[in-house]
Amino acid sequence: RGWTYYPAHVIASSPEGIDAQMTDVPTVYRLPGCDDVWFMSFVGFDGSGYQSYVAESKNLVDWTNIRLAFGYGENEGDWDYGGRVLGAYLYEDYDLKGSRTLKRRDGLFWGLFGAYRNRGGYEIDPGYEGVAVSDDGLTWRRASEDPILSVSDGDCDKTWEGDSIYQPWLFETKDGRYLNFYNAKTMIPDWTEQIGLAKSEDLIHWRRHDSNPIICVRSSGDGHDARFAADAKVYRLDEELHVMFYFGVNVKWHASIMVAYSSDLKHWVADPEPLYR
Repeated sequence: RGWTYYPAHVIASSPEGIDAQMTDVPTVYRLPGCDDVWFMSFVGFDGSGYQSYVAESKNLVDWTNIRLAFGYGENEGDWDYGGRVLGAYLYEDYDLKGSRTLKRRDGLFWGLFGAYRNRGGYEIDPGYEGVAVSDDGLTWRRASEDPILSVSDGDCDKTWEGDSIYQPWLFETKDGRYLNFYNAKTMIPDWTEQIGLAKSEDLIHWRRHDSNPIICVRSSGDGHDARFAADAKVYRLDEELHVMFYFGVNVKWHASIMVAYSSDLKHWVADPEPLYR
């Protein structure tokens, strides 16, 4: 707690050199052997859809050398034709104070991404999730031709995730299993986003947790996450406890950064008070 905002954007809404009207989903990481450089992926919305970019920094404030990391899907009608949103990586460790260094598996770096089928607007339903790989941690490609999560999956629970699947967060357990903390949307009766969990042994094939969502909107209606609980980021606090940061939106559409805790990664206790607003 006790956070304060840096007085200026570190990545502008329309960075010089790329076609973007808005930027979002900043995710910071390092590459093996590059301990003096930080990298940040982020998404740029150009008025039609989404492409992912990467920048680099020596101090986490001044970011340069912005270039395309993962562009549009190539074929109209494909589930990622409307854009691909990087922002969930396989790290060497997930300690809260860890290095955020990407981990190779089978000689490649791995990540999960959000995606949209259609171009022409902002977050056009439905959204999907996919898995990507990279040789260098800077430019990415699909690892599978099919999405890993979609609203048409047989295990998709329409009561809370029937309209769109949004952003993933990848986590590796101590015994080598993979978890995906993802947020999804229903529009019935009102626009609501909550956080679910999926599991995998190989990063390609995923199955949903039986008791989703694991972070629900606050049922009282007056909480800071009464409308949205979304975009989870999960880390280890110690050998017993994990922490999740996520953003909440209340009924007045005010956003806050929230925190939750878990010992088993399935059952979470969310603090009703924001870390910052």
